[in-house]
Amino acid sequence: MYLFTLLQAAGAAQRPAGGGASFWIMILLMFAVMYFFMIRPQRKQQKELEKFRNELKKGDKVVTAGGIYGTVAEIQDRSVLIKVDGEVKLRVDKNSIVRDYSDAQAAGEQPQQK
Repeated sequence: MYLFTLLQAAGAAQRPAGGGASFWIMILLMFAVMYFFMIRPQRKQQKELEKFRNELKKGDKVVTAGGIYGTVAEIQDRSVLIKVDGEVKLRVDKNSIVRDYSDAQAAGEQPQQK
């Protein structure tokens, strides 16, 4: 039993001293990679979407998160009135608007149906 403890102590004394520093460098590199490939692009996309929502104006053709296509009829602080078809209008939260599809119609494309 005493011999086993002595062998463990001898093995611990022979470990390289730089092991701790390389571990922290690897951890920092992992966080840097995660930031540049995951967090940063997502923040950029969120800022672009927020800018799009703040620049909405009457007559813009939009798509909601639920997949409803419509034209903006009225804008308030937190909600938007969307004209869907004929005289049908829906009031939705401004945060549920996810995309502008007027560019797709100008190019002659049809909205994609699922």
